[in-house]
Amino acid sequence: MRKLAIYIILLLLYATSFAQKKEIRWSLKIPEVTVVGQRPMKEIGTQQTKFDSVVLKENITLSMADILTFNSSIFVKSYGRATLSTVSFRGTSPSHTQVTWNGMRINNPMLGMTDFSMIPSYFIDDASLLHGTSSVNETGGGLGGAVKMSTTPAQNKGFGLQYIQGFGSFKTFDEFLRLTYGDDHWQVSTRAVFSSSPNDYKYRNHDKKENIYDEDMNIIGQYYPVERNRSGSYRDFHLLQELYYNTGKGDRLGLNAWYINSNRELPMLTTDYGDEMAFDNRQREQTFRGILSWDHIRSNWKVAAKAGYIYTWMAYDYKRDVGNGTMAHMTRSRSKINTIYGQAEGEYYIGKKWLFTATLSAHQHIVESCDKNIILQEGNKGIVGYHKARFELSGAASVKWRPIERLGFSAVIREELCGLDWTPIIPAFFVDGVLSKVGNITAKASVSRNFRFPTLNDLYFLPGGNPDLRKESGWSYDAGLSFAVGRKGIYSLKGSASWFDSYINDWILWLPTTKGFFSPRNIKDVHAYGVELQANLDVALSKEWQLSLDGTYSWTPSINQGEPISAADQSVGKQLPYVPRHSSTVTGRISWRSWSFLYKWCYYSERFTMSSNDISLTGKLPEYFMSNISLEKLFSFRWADLSLKGTINNLFNEEYLSVLSRPMPGINFEIFVGITPKWGKKK
Repeated sequence: MRKLAIYIILLLLYATSFAQKKEIRWSLKIPEVTVVGQRPMKEIGTQQTKFDSVVLKENITLSMADILTFNSSIFVKSYGRATLSTVSFRGTSPSHTQVTWNGMRINNPMLGMTDFSMIPSYFIDDASLLHGTSSVNETGGGLGGAVKMSTTPAQNKGFGLQYIQGFGSFKTFDEFLRLTYGDDHWQVSTRAVFSSSPNDYKYRNHDKKENIYDEDMNIIGQYYPVERNRSGSYRDFHLLQELYYNTGKGDRLGLNAWYINSNRELPMLTTDYGDEMAFDNRQREQTFRGILSWDHIRSNWKVAAKAGYIYTWMAYDYKRDVGNGTMAHMTRSRSKINTIYGQAEGEYYIGKKWLFTATLSAHQHIVESCDKNIILQEGNKGIVGYHKARFELSGAASVKWRPIERLGFSAVIREELCGLDWTPIIPAFFVDGVLSKVGNITAKASVSRNFRFPTLNDLYFLPGGNPDLRKESGWSYDAGLSFAVGRKGIYSLKGSASWFDSYINDWILWLPTTKGFFSPRNIKDVHAYGVELQANLDVALSKEWQLSLDGTYSWTPSINQGEPISAADQSVGKQLPYVPRHSSTVTGRISWRSWSFLYKWCYYSERFTMSSNDISLTGKLPEYFMSNISLEKLFSFRWADLSLKGTINNLFNEEYLSVLSRPMPGINFEIFVGITPKWGKKK
């Protein structure tokens, strides 16, 4: 490990000696501070976190799970490196966070959640979080909030190319390629990412103990063994094709097509004693997402339409050696998901004080799920899993009013249909006002109702699905203050503090049954509340030195207030499993000329693994801190711009778990080399 760190430093110094005297001047754009009343009327009263493009394009190995971990107060629940990563937004479950890509909801209709490890951050140009009530502006069902992601035209002239090669610990290789073409009307972009690794990192296994014997075979001590992550290899390929056409007269057409091909082994647990060669535990996925869009824009109104399609094929295979060297299927699960999407929206401004919007979106899901090793008989009909279709319709209308520069009001009414079941009216109300122009102190408040329908697995999974489940419902309240001060070109300081309170009824939970399998039930009433803090500081220390600091903190009690389901139920009044009460992040970036140094830190408090919060045995995972650093050097030649970057992840070799019995890597390294040719420029 030390040798690799030395190699990184030597490589940077070696490359510097061959750079031209004229270096790239890396500059930090410090925005001019403006009064809150002049921001877009669409954002009246909303609690929103926007991610900077520098954060999203930090390096090609990052997924949106990594972005959320180090740049937000959301808890990211990771099952290991390059494995399932879900989020807990404001103390809710992963299915309570709605996720959209270019306006189309991409939550899995079977599970209701999104795997953020399968979303490369290099494929996202614009990303933001809509906290709590603010998600009603975008979609329904976000009892915790929503993650909004999109791509944008490159705005290039002529041909462009960017290539980045990364290699790191555990024989990990990452490649990124982007080809672009643009003129006054057309913007074309092709992006591709390929990642692969045996992923056999070392970790100390605290779930096992090895004995130390003396010469007489008496036990004289014990220790935790160091093991390797077994059967955790992966190969992921992503391809994103974009095509945009701007008529120059107010009409814009767009095409976005995203293909995913993933082949991942599921690593062995820390409690497994078997031979990794005696079984095969693998998940494969192929997904296509495509969207056609049209925008018609005028000075005071806009209409837009979108049509999209999602196809997902997923396979899970679990094989074991039956004793004669032959691998036999224990589980052979297959699922196919087809989703057709359509949306129409409109905006109309009356002067600078009124904005009216309306949106109507539809998703038609067709899902086939089966385990080909399990066939149940119902009369003469063979049943393998389920094959269901579900239609979802969501419509919303809003009015936003700014009677004076310093005060704004917004009201949203949404209603949704799932199958044949309508929700009651979903109202949301927002208000914000500038309390003081000195410091741009702004107060915000909002309240909303929301509903979430059971997933298809909740209703129809065999065995255990419960078609009698009720939809979850809840009320959420938000209030907060924000400020912004600074001097243009010298420094800017921004911050916010918000309080939230939400009550969710009929929370769906899968519980064991007397028949030996799990089944979902509406058993909980959950009270989730807390505080969220954010701050950002940008400073131009001199003409050549820039400093940027970002920080977040959240306190999130999420308490089960339902009735006990039995005399032995000890979960009432306790924190929900895998929801930390405290989480925090800090990111610092300092740059000098063409050098840039980045430090990232995150913290999660202890998490309980059982609803009773029993800490005996493995009922609690300890708190942990994580630190990553990177050093980047940019070079400018007449024919190309080059970049060289070295990163160290888990700097202090923290031994931690995000999920019970799922090993996580210790300190590891990565090196990235990038090239961007200067097409058509004179040498």
